[in-house]
Amino acid sequence: MKWNKYTIDTTTEAVDFISSMLEEQGIEGVEIEDHIPLTEAETKGMFIDILPELPPDEGEAKVSFYLEENSGNETILSNIRDGLLELRRFVDVGEGTITCSETEDKDWINNWKQYFHPFTVDGLLIKPTWEEVPEEHKDKKMIEIDPGTAFGTGSHETTKLCIRQLQKYVKDGDKVLDIGTGSGILSIAALKFGAVYAFGTDLDENAIEAAGENVRVNQYSEGEIVLKAGNLLDDVSLQQEAGIGIYDVAVANILAPVIICLVDEAARHLKKGGVFITSGIINTKEAEVRAAFEGNKEWEILETTYENDWVSITVRKR
Repeated sequence: MKWNKYTIDTTTEAVDFISSMLEEQGIEGVEIEDHIPLTEAETKGMFIDILPELPPDEGEAKVSFYLEENSGNETILSNIRDGLLELRRFVDVGEGTITCSETEDKDWINNWKQYFHPFTVDGLLIKPTWEEVPEEHKDKKMIEIDPGTAFGTGSHETTKLCIRQLQKYVKDGDKVLDIGTGSGILSIAALKFGAVYAFGTDLDENAIEAAGENVRVNQYSEGEIVLKAGNLLDDVSLQQEAGIGIYDVAVANILAPVIICLVDEAARHLKKGGVFITSGIINTKEAEVRAAFEGNKEWEILETTYENDWVSITVRKR
């Protein structure tokens, strides 16, 4: 299916008004481009460490929307032009011009799969569910993965760092807490390395759904890997369901600010002597995470490992 992309050149002042007007025309989603920096409140829940540097904000913005090719677009566009004229009565719309470009006919949901192929992390084969096992890797432990909309194919440096630390610290019979499980790959890896139970949490219900499917594909039961949506930091019922003081290993491949927030909470769930593996830490945030662990007497830093610009810090509960 081909789509036409329509872009309105406007002002930052008019963006909300135009978005509402487009919604009234039956357009369900828009793209907004401007140079307004995000506020602290806006970035608080985002999974991003480094925001791009923006040019100076000069009050200009673009609002884009998509319409199917040959779907009565002229009538819709005529209504939108009338809507822009109406908005000019009480807000500066700026140019208010509409330009059109055609998008490629692609399967955007699945197009990324062409870049995800089987690979190994220190002897563990990670294979997309839709590909065959390479002949030269048939003797290896294997994880089959389809991340869906969740983070975690295993190819990112932070996931590799966590997998290596799990392989080093997980012992036969261990219980593992996987905070921010994403695709479930770290829970599955923990069981491959000898753990008998993993409890995975994630804020995103879609991630929990994707992780559940990966658990089934890798032939683990719901009793071996339990997956729950929620925020372990403030959801008391989830904290109790996860269990206090019962885990041998915890792992969190999230981001530095979230890991810092988890310093106290993760300790509650681990046994004495339990290990907490963290990554998702860009190298510019390493000192902050290290300081957070050093500031809590319950933790002893065991080691720090690196891959490119990413860092993993592993600590033990005293």
